[in-house]
Amino acid sequence: MCGIAGEISFDGSRPDIALVAAMTELMTPRGPDGDGVFARGQLAFGHRRLKIIDLSDAAHQPMHDAELGLTIVFNGCIYNYPELRAELEGLGYHFFSHGDTEVILKAWHAWGPDCVHRLYGMFAFCLWEQHGSRAHLVRDRLGIKPLYYHVDGQRLRFASSLPAMLKAPDIDTSLDPVALHHYLSFHSVVPAPRTIIAGVRKLPPATIISFEADGRSREKEYWRPTFGLQPGDEKRSFEDWQDETLAVMRRAVERRLVADVPVGVLLSGGLDSSLVVGLLAEAGQQGLATFSIGFEAVDAEKGDEFQYSDIIAERFATNHHKIFIDASRTLSELPNCVAAMSEPMVSHDCIGFYLLSEEVAKHVRVVQSGQGADEIFAGYHWYPPMMGSDDPLGAYRAAFFDRDHDEMAEVLDARHLGRDESGDFVRRHFARPGADAAIDKALRLDTQIMLIDDPVKRVDNMTMAWGLEARVPFLDHEVVELAARVPAKYKVPEGGKYVLKEAARRVIPAGVIDRPKGYFPVPALKYLRGPYLQRVRDVLTDKRARERGLFNPAYVEKLLADPEAHITPLRGSKLWQLTLLEYWLQTRGL
Repeated sequence: MCGIAGEISFDGSRPDIALVAAMTELMTPRGPDGDGVFARGQLAFGHRRLKIIDLSDAAHQPMHDAELGLTIVFNGCIYNYPELRAELEGLGYHFFSHGDTEVILKAWHAWGPDCVHRLYGMFAFCLWEQHGSRAHLVRDRLGIKPLYYHVDGQRLRFASSLPAMLKAPDIDTSLDPVALHHYLSFHSVVPAPRTIIAGVRKLPPATIISFEADGRSREKEYWRPTFGLQPGDEKRSFEDWQDETLAVMRRAVERRLVADVPVGVLLSGGLDSSLVVGLLAEAGQQGLATFSIGFEAVDAEKGDEFQYSDIIAERFATNHHKIFIDASRTLSELPNCVAAMSEPMVSHDCIGFYLLSEEVAKHVRVVQSGQGADEIFAGYHWYPPMMGSDDPLGAYRAAFFDRDHDEMAEVLDARHLGRDESGDFVRRHFARPGADAAIDKALRLDTQIMLIDDPVKRVDNMTMAWGLEARVPFLDHEVVELAARVPAKYKVPEGGKYVLKEAARRVIPAGVIDRPKGYFPVPALKYLRGPYLQRVRDVLTDKRARERGLFNPAYVEKLLADPEAHITPLRGSKLWQLTLLEYWLQTRGL
C-alpha cells in the first residue's frame, strides 16, 4: 500500500522531477517506510512505500525491469500474486523480488493489458512500456485504490491523492459545476471521472487509459457485473444461495490474509465486520486483533456499539481494543481529518475512521473491514421501495438525494446553478443495459458509483492518513458478482441483507445478526451544538467564504439558525455538508 505520482511529457520536453518529488512527499503518510523517484527520458515516477509484502529493498518502487523494458509505480495489493508468480515462472520468467509489484510487470509482459483479469485485489498503477513509449493508467474493478490525473496536449500527471495534484502550478483549481451539483444533491457523491476541481480527473473503476507517445489516448472498461439471474441460477434454492454466499466470503477473507505483517479487523459490532471476524476464526486465525471505536452520546442517540462488538470479541477470543473518543478530541482533530480528505467527504464517519485509524496503526499495519455489504446485499432502507417500482428514478431520488433541484436554486448563487445534473446522471445510469428490475438498477448504481465515491474513498483516505492498509473482502469482485445474481427477494426482507444474515447464522451469534441496524455514529456532527456550531459558523463566515460567494447568504443563515431542523433523508446535516465543502477548500488554500 503506497502513494504514487508521476509526470509523462508528450511534447519532447523533460518532465519536472522536482514537481514529482514534491507530489510524492505530500503523500508521505500513505507510505511512511520509504520513497523513490525514477526519471528517464519523457517520464518521471515517484513512490511512497508502506511495507506489507516483501519487506526487503528488492521490492522498492518505482520498479524498473531493464530486461523487459517496463517501469511501474503501484498502489495496492494483489492477493493471488503467489499463484501468478508460479504460473509466470512456469512460462520462463525470473524474479528479483518476492512481492506483488514485480508480478504485475511480468504479467503485463506475458499477457498485455488483459492481465488485469487475472489480478485479484485492489490496485491503481501506472505502467510505462519503454519500447513504444506507451503509458497505461489502471484502476481495480471496484475503485478501492484511488488514481487522480490531469492530461493536456503537453503532459500527463497522476497521483494517489487530489491534493498532490494541486502541487502543479498550472492546474485549473476552479470548481467543476457538475461536480458541485452532485456534491450538494447526490449525497456528496461525485462520480468519476469528475472531481470537485475542474482541472483534476479521477480514473473510473475497472478502467485502463492507454497513452501513446504523442498523447493520443484510448480508454477501456474491462469489467462490469451483470445484475439479475444468469443461466442456471433459476434452479438455485434459498439454501443454495446461502451456501454460495458463505463459500465466496470464505475465499475473500482468506485471500486478504496474504501479508508479511499481522492482519487485524475493524470490528464495528455490526453483521458485516462480525462475519469477517467469524470467518477468519473459522479459518484458524487465533488471537486476532480487533478494534472498535465509540463517541459521546447526544440526547438519546448513542455514540458507540460496544455491546455488540464485545459479543464477537468474547465469542472468538480476539485481542480486542475498545477506543473511546471524547467530544473535545473530535473537535480538535477535525482540521487534520479534513486535510486528510482527497476530496470533500461529508460523512460523519470520516472523523471516526480517522481517529480509529490513528489508534489501530499503533498495533497493526493491515486490517480487514466490513464496508460494501450494504450496497451489494441491499442493506439500506431505500431498496424495498424499489421492488416493483414503476418510477425507479423517483423512488431512488426521494430516499437518497439530499436536495431536489428546486432547493439547489435556494442554496447556490445563480452563477453556480445549472441544470439538474444529478437527476440526469441517475436517469442515464438506470437506462444502461444489464439491470432490468428497478431494484437492480439501484443496486448497480450504488455498487459502481456511490460505494466507490463514498464509503470506499472514506476508508482509503482515513486509514492511509496513518499508514494503515484497509482490505475489504465484501468488495472481492467474485463476491460482488455473486451478490448481483442473488434474487432481490432473497436480499431485501428482514431489513435487508437477508441471504447474508441467514448464511451468517452458521458462523456468528444471532444476537449480532438480529440487532437493530446501526451505523458508525458521530452524533456531534449531526446535531452541531455548542463549539461544533461555532466552528461551523467560523468557517462559513470566514473572509474566504464571503469572497467565494458560493452559497446564498440567506440559505446559510436559515441553516445556522436551526441546524437540527435541516437533516437530509440519509440522516446527515445539511449545514455540515455546506461547511465541509468550504472547510476543505480553505484547508487546501483554494
